[in-house]
Amino acid sequence: MHPSGIAYRLLTGTEAAASEDDLLALDREVYPDADHERRARQRNVWRRQPGFALAEARHGGYLVGYAAGMPLRPSTSWWRDLTTPLPPDLTAEHPGRTFALTELEVRASWRRQGIGRELHDLILAGRTEERATVTAAPDAAAAQAAFRGWGWRKVARTRTEDDPDQVRDVLLTALPQSTANDVPFPHRREQAQNANID
Repeated sequence: MHPSGIAYRLLTGTEAAASEDDLLALDREVYPDADHERRARQRNVWRRQPGFALAEARHGGYLVGYAAGMPLRPSTSWWRDLTTPLPPDLTAEHPGRTFALTELEVRASWRRQGIGRELHDLILAGRTEERATVTAAPDAAAAQAAFRGWGWRKVARTRTEDDPDQVRDVLLTALPQSTANDVPFPHRREQAQNANID
């Protein structure tokens, strides 16, 4: 138990399946306009991927936030819809190269207490991949600032699956088991950017 009274746990895909109702309720609060059925189906697919992990934060059993992710496969579509091509050595995937942080959500009334950072650190702690990647909306100023503060760097923009007119920033960070030199970052000016996490 954390001094704040929040309990943090790291779950496998099988363990996370038991929390789906809580995840869906949190999702509905954080993203009221999202297609929640589609998001639940997507989570169900992700949970079955080897290496999937879900970090949860609960207060008295009440889910206040979670983070989820999984390793990218060599055949991943993660790099497919970039608005500007990146060098092949940056986008080539092999087993053990990249962990994708696919979700990081904290209920609005629980933000600004460091919960997003705790979930972020918990899900990435002990990962054996060389690097991690995440996408964030360009206008999600809080998320963008948090990720930059946690050592992430923008490397590209990608179109969203649901709406090709919408874009998200693609961020990368070296994981603790690797060194910063293992992760090539294009030299680009960072743009001022914002999410629903801390």
